[in-house]
Amino acid sequence: MSASYKAVGWNAFKKRHDVVLILSVLLFLAIFIGIGLLRQPKLTLEILLMRAFAIAAITLLHVILAIGPLARIDRRWLPLLYNRRHLGVTMFVLALAHSVLAIITYHTGSDLHPILSVFVSDAGARMTAVPFQALGFLALVILFIMAATSHDFWLTNLTAPVWKTLHMSVYVAYVLLVGHVAFGVLQSETAALNTTLMGAGILGLTGLHLFAAWSQRNIDNDIETTADDSEYAVVCRVADLEENVPLGASLHGERLALLLYEGNKVSCVSGVCQHQNGPLAEGQFKYGCLTCPWHGYQYKPHDGTSPEPFTEKIPTFDVKIDDQDRVLVRKHPNPAGTPVEPALI
Repeated sequence: MSASYKAVGWNAFKKRHDVVLILSVLLFLAIFIGIGLLRQPKLTLEILLMRAFAIAAITLLHVILAIGPLARIDRRWLPLLYNRRHLGVTMFVLALAHSVLAIITYHTGSDLHPILSVFVSDAGARMTAVPFQALGFLALVILFIMAATSHDFWLTNLTAPVWKTLHMSVYVAYVLLVGHVAFGVLQSETAALNTTLMGAGILGLTGLHLFAAWSQRNIDNDIETTADDSEYAVVCRVADLEENVPLGASLHGERLALLLYEGNKVSCVSGVCQHQNGPLAEGQFKYGCLTCPWHGYQYKPHDGTSPEPFTEKIPTFDVKIDDQDRVLVRKHPNPAGTPVEPALI
């Protein structure tokens, strides 16, 4: 968490992560260029760099898109999720380097403006009905917007839902890039390995997302059991609660995080973190606060506020326990930061 804006909020873990990331990218580029020179010594360094940047970028994009479902399937992937923005910015830089080299190589020296040439010429590949270069350019624009807004300043001022929606456009960029590669590279380089690797990446990502969604189907299913009081719904039984371990549920389309703490207190807050819409029900109860597993943002269970000096707030829900030891939650949330007396077991 951060109570104020910083240019880059590096801690020791992020520094180690970024060192490994940069060294890995440099090693990949060096190996790719070295093998390229051995296999095709007639290729220029400019062409090899262009290809190396492109393959590094598309590979890193697959890694980025896999981190989310992997972290939901297994918590051991959470450290990568914590640093995903740095991966995204690195991927954009690689894609930008590829694009600049491609424009310099294929689209300068003519009467057309280089950007216009991207949309009307074939860049040396066999012309098709699909403008594959335009697809890549549009994907780069989306990646630029995402990289430019990868800071808590934009997250706070755009609000978490808007910011999250904007950054979900990475899937639009991915589809555009798949089209860019399929109609550009794969049509001119018909090696089976290239097609196999791209197909494996697409199928792998699709399978991961579907499996992660299936594994969380119980959380996403809306609660249908209504208590005698129609304002409340039965979420679970007291026996279903484990002390200091949040329980996730969905009520009227909104995710909840239900918590038993201090031996006999039960509180319920929104299950969506105000930072990046992280899943609070998958977090931990630390230092008297429900802690988001993504970036460590914390909220007190009885009023949904963050500890000082932080100012984030989430909605709270009224909770009560009936004589059948059922935990009932009011269907409509209270305004963010509203104190609610915990239900007592």
